[in-house]
Amino acid sequence: MPRSVNEAGLALIKQWEGRRLTAYKDTVGVWTIGYGHTDAAGPPAVKRGQKISEAQAETMLRTDLAQYEAAVAAAVTVTLTDNQFAALVSFCFNVGPGNFRGSTLLKKLNAGDHAAVPGELAKWNRAGGKVLPGLANRRAAEAGLWAKGEFVVSNYVEPAARVTATAGPDGKGALAAALGTLGAAAAEAAQQLSPFAEASEVAKHAFIALTVLGVGVALYGVLRRAREEAGLA
Repeated sequence: MPRSVNEAGLALIKQWEGRRLTAYKDTVGVWTIGYGHTDAAGPPAVKRGQKISEAQAETMLRTDLAQYEAAVAAAVTVTLTDNQFAALVSFCFNVGPGNFRGSTLLKKLNAGDHAAVPGELAKWNRAGGKVLPGLANRRAAEAGLWAKGEFVVSNYVEPAARVTATAGPDGKGALAAALGTLGAAAAEAAQQLSPFAEASEVAKHAFIALTVLGVGVALYGVLRRAREEAGLA
């Protein structure tokens, strides 16, 4: 089954092409109508004074996109997410299948370098030999869609489980909770230091000691209140 752009891709293309129901010349003098439809996309031919309805503009866009969707699907040999596919269809729709097939972007992508795509997109910001802000912004939007929903590595470390207990008549429960929390704090401090393997042993131990000391001071107050409530103060 032929692959189609998703709703996010369709919205992006509509936004950057714009909808014009009366024929006009684009930035390089090509007659255009609807959502960027030109003679290069196929029938209907566009001519001066031509007018269409909103429904016709939508139909023309869907028809036009089919060939660009097919061009991207045929040219790309690596796996793409729906957003990545849609971003490339938008790009291909704008620059043409020939330029897309001959691009460095496609060569790098098919070599497995997905990360190169946003930078390669940014290079396609000229029309008639001039850098156009509209094209630069469109390339940035396509790069944003390309990256949308992708997994991002985080340095977040899951906190160690803390022991909780209620104070008994002799306050032992609170003491157990305090000791458990102190142990967890030391373990968590050690985890936080793992990215800094080059740090000296002295610095590591100092960091852990300061972390445990800070938690210990806070827990002293908790333990004291627990003993007061138990009538042991």
